[in-house]
Amino acid sequence: MKQKKIPQRMCVGCQEMKNKKELIRVVRAPDGTVSLDPSGKKAGRGAYVCSTEQCFTKAYKEKRLERALKHAVVPEVYESIRNGLIQNG
Repeated sequence: MKQKKIPQRMCVGCQEMKNKKELIRVVRAPDGTVSLDPSGKKAGRGAYVCSTEQCFTKAYKEKRLERALKHAVVPEVYESIRNGLIQNG
């Protein structure tokens, strides 16, 4: 019997491939809003980040999240995402 493939995604902070379930999705909705997507089901362009503070900080400092979402991310959104990561992680 064939084994199911486990979806792999790359963290924008540490650039490591990990299981999709281990990462947290940040999504840019079609209307341009950027938010945390804990369920992984929201429509829009997504980027994945580890639930660690170091990965998020690296993604923030090097603007990797903006590059992955192809959209400017304002500092207030980064702060709300950071708070969501702390609560979820």
